Amino acid sequence: MIVIERDRPLKRLIAMMHNGRIKIITGIRRCGKSFLLARLFKEYLHQQGVDDSQIIEIALDKKQHEAMRNPNKLYQYVVEKIEGQDKQFYLFVDEIQLSYKIKRADVDESQVPEEDRELIYTTFYDVLNDLMTRSNLDIYVTGGNTKMLSKDVATNFRDRGVEIRLHPLSFAEYYSISGLDKADAWEEYLVYGGMPLAVLEKDPREKEAYLASLFERVYVADIVERYQVAESYVDDLLDVLASNIGGLTNPSRLANTLNSVRRAGTTDKTVKKYLDALEDAFLFTKARRYDVKGKAYFDSPAKYYAQDVGLRNARLNFRQIEETHLMENILFNELVLRGFAVDVGSVRFAKTVDGRLLPERWHEIDFVVNSGSQRVYIQSAFSIHDAEKHQQEIMPLLKTGDSFRKLVVTGGNRKMHTDENGINYVGIIPFLLEEIDKIV
Repeated sequence: MIVIERDRPLKRLIAMMHNGRIKIITGIRRCGKSFLLARLFKEYLHQQGVDDSQIIEIALDKKQHEAMRNPNKLYQYVVEKIEGQDKQFYLFVDEIQLSYKIKRADVDESQVPEEDRELIYTTFYDVLNDLMTRSNLDIYVTGGNTKMLSKDVATNFRDRGVEIRLHPLSFAEYYSISGLDKADAWEEYLVYGGMPLAVLEKDPREKEAYLASLFERVYVADIVERYQVAESYVDDLLDVLASNIGGLTNPSRLANTLNSVRRAGTTDKTVKKYLDALEDAFLFTKARRYDVKGKAYFDSPAKYYAQDVGLRNARLNFRQIEETHLMENILFNELVLRGFAVDVGSVRFAKTVDGRLLPERWHEIDFVVNSGSQRVYIQSAFSIHDAEKHQQEIMPLLKTGDSFRKLVVTGGNRKMHTDENGINYVGIIPFLLEEIDKIV
């Protein structure tokens, strides 16, 4: 069996051990959350001398643990394991979103105001928040769909939980098990992305079928169930976003597109609701537009990037494999995966064309990457062999008015070099593989 190492998220888990908080692993369905916890992290614990008897594993999607979907029974089971014990225990709860709420028998419903109705139930949040206070218990959970979202974690766990976001495989993770040379691995990753089961499948047709089925049987179904929205609208919006990755847009533009092309009869308010649902399900990530000189965010438009390019390509039946846009999407995902805050940059300036000074207008910097007080500007440019294209890419970088680092990521395998303006250039493959983490 091929084991895919997930060093970066594993190191995050290890760094958070015994921090007094609940570790919640979230991310798009089927990206490997259970494997990270029950295989890779468990192996690490074994290496540290932790015995199996100290690891309490509860997989709520398994028949043997079905009864513990009742939070009270889960609580009782765990307490019986650890109470009166001197040794340290580790609790793994997989697919926590399958836990249901239980009405409290000691509460008189007639005395509870309508706005507090949720308080008459015991939920897994209550149980885990209580178990967290046990000094000999370190808690780790995974949440698998739109019933377990980042905003739910923030609201219900408050400062008692910390979210660890897991992404599909990065290109470096994929390459490490691909058995291909760098160029061939890049070509395949560009088409099929990094969903673990798709990566491990060797037959291209089976890869395509698996990725396509994830949308219909898993993601769309989750969104429709949670938000009670029309499946046809979700499908239409997915198609439009997938076709327009890396393009500036907003709910009003998307509503106009849906109404003109799909005859959907929708509004920008409805589209905004659906966009939020797609983000909540980790299918797309929003990158806000930032005025570099004015140091302020625009309300709109923004960009939306697919969480995985393989899923994006499957959504379009593998018809639109444009390396320029897909490379930009992969670069964005990599920057987010490395823990940076990533915005779309805008710089306003006038330029001269054919000896004529044109009026000022906004020019784009693909990514403004921030880490603390440091920043780097990045352009994603598949090809800059043409002199005009080259100038078009670097001009916004030169007009930022500051001395932060400037980087152009190009297609291919070219090593890092610097031009006379101090702008760095590097190919996408070495950028992704050579751990250029210290880009800011």
